Amino acid sequence: MLGVCYYPEHWPEAWWAKDARRMRDMGISFVRIGEFAWSRLEPRRGAFDFGWLDRAMDTLGAAGLKVVLGTPTATPPKWLMDEYPEIAPVDQQGHVRGFGSRRHYTFSSEIWWRESARIVEIIAKRYGEHPALDGWQTDNEYGCHDTTQSWGPEDLKAFRRWLRLRYQSTDQLNEAWGNVFWSMEVNSFEDVVLPNLTVTETNPAARLDFWRFQSGQVAAYDKMQCEIIRKHSPGRWITHNFMGFVNDFDHWKVGENLDVASWDSYPIGFVEKFPFSQEEKNRWAETSHPDIAPFHHDLYRGVGRGRFWVMEQQPGPVNWAPWNPVPKPGMVRLWTWEALAHGAEVVSYFRWRQAPFAQEQMHAGLNLPGSDELSAGGREAEITGREIIETGELPATEQAAVAIVYDYETYWASVIQPQGRDFQYHDLAFRWYEAVRKLGVNVDFVPPGAPLDGYRLVLVPSLMMVSDAALQAFSAAKGIVLYGPRSGSRTRQFAIPENLPPGTLAALTGVRVTQVSSLRPGLEDAVCGSVSGAAIRWREYVETDGEVLARFGNDDPALTAKGLHHYLACWPDQDLLQQTVAHLAAKAGLETIALPDHIRLRERGGVTFAFNYGTEVWASPAVGTVILGEADVKPQAVAAWKD
Repeated sequence: MLGVCYYPEHWPEAWWAKDARRMRDMGISFVRIGEFAWSRLEPRRGAFDFGWLDRAMDTLGAAGLKVVLGTPTATPPKWLMDEYPEIAPVDQQGHVRGFGSRRHYTFSSEIWWRESARIVEIIAKRYGEHPALDGWQTDNEYGCHDTTQSWGPEDLKAFRRWLRLRYQSTDQLNEAWGNVFWSMEVNSFEDVVLPNLTVTETNPAARLDFWRFQSGQVAAYDKMQCEIIRKHSPGRWITHNFMGFVNDFDHWKVGENLDVASWDSYPIGFVEKFPFSQEEKNRWAETSHPDIAPFHHDLYRGVGRGRFWVMEQQPGPVNWAPWNPVPKPGMVRLWTWEALAHGAEVVSYFRWRQAPFAQEQMHAGLNLPGSDELSAGGREAEITGREIIETGELPATEQAAVAIVYDYETYWASVIQPQGRDFQYHDLAFRWYEAVRKLGVNVDFVPPGAPLDGYRLVLVPSLMMVSDAALQAFSAAKGIVLYGPRSGSRTRQFAIPENLPPGTLAALTGVRVTQVSSLRPGLEDAVCGSVSGAAIRWREYVETDGEVLARFGNDDPALTAKGLHHYLACWPDQDLLQQTVAHLAAKAGLETIALPDHIRLRERGGVTFAFNYGTEVWASPAVGTVILGEADVKPQAVAAWKD
């Protein structure tokens, strides 16, 4: 189904009923409202104005629309910031990040938690059983604008408390952090300072613990809101709208609080955000890269334990990227169908009408600013709404044959100690995902330690710290497993394992890493054997008691195998990565198809979808009945067929 984000407080009340009717006529079923409305709901402490929201929900419900109500905690009002200025976050340089936009709070403030709980409970009590209410969204885009971490007095106080519970004594803290180095030992938890504003780099173990602490704060804060909502709104589901390429907190942990995950899909904007080459950015500027949206669809389907929404779908140019081009005709429709093919229950567009004022006035909506005229994206959404009805209900999404283990702590650790400037975990994981998708194979994302039953190929792009649960899952795996560089390279205390990397993975992989080398741009080490290509960015010098499938130019092992477990001792270039994944997919007995780089397939319960991001018609291998589009898939078009 389709949804839309709507802000009744932005428009004359006389427009609401007509807007609601037009939404229904377009095939829209869900409307998200309220996530930024605190100042309108409580303009002064204790002085509430619910009348407008009562009428808005009644109006939307009367039109047959289902409401998703957001808690308004992403935008604490000015009067609250004036009462309690300590709520404001502090950046890593010690500067207060003040009022005037959004997400201006630190998760560590006890006062902020109290005020958040107060407003969430008031709203949940009032609207928890409203007949139009279908579900809830907690807050809005945790971590957006670099707001997971804060570096102020409230954060230091909470961090010290967290460390006391974790380590019990400063002796254990000093040992875990290796504080004997550079005389960093402390005699009291009150001696602990935040890991910033130092002369040179801060202790990596302290930084990792600070990141763990702040990530845990996000999850606990979200859990607090969810518990209040469930108390007063039984039978309604709860989600949070995550973002693309934001890894500052553990989404798996927040997902444990939720009934369904959701995310905000801005495929073209993310082209500018991701470390693509200029050539790639130019190529995909008006369509997005074919794997940006699908990567996150599959990730958040995993975070939601099989259930996810797209809460905000890009309907046209956005306002926040360095460059904001208009999507090519057809792309809004393509992105919508692509999300549904990957299992989305609802695709919700942002927003109903373009705002003619404030920070997002350059951000497109389904309607032009201040009018009832559909935008180009709005017309595509209208077409898609009709197609969804004509196509009918899609089959359930099934477990994929390939799993990618995605780990947020590895992202944090690689930021803390990259060793090479361009070693970026999310870039590595994305490229591994891209390599699988180019073979036309479905992918699931799983957290470290999740059972791997039923997966014929398990990809671990990098897993720097291997938990006991993860080691047990890998040991029990019945499919092919491939580990990438730096896997098992650190203990939980951010130290090199005594037996050298890959630490606890050594028995499974038969590998021992003795040296690592970061390769600056332009340097590479050739690889040849069962697969060929080159190591770029990073390579490792390994010893192995297993089989060597490929070697570096100096005859050192590059790709090894010991039973089901394989180790790739480098950051592979495109050729090496594609050949390695294809080789292991064949070894796992998977059916693959070598796709052009602008074509992607997604199979959903016997229905196969094809998406064309390119400039040429693609003759699909459609077998069976075409239920959407044409077998010859035109540029920026989608096709689907049943077996």
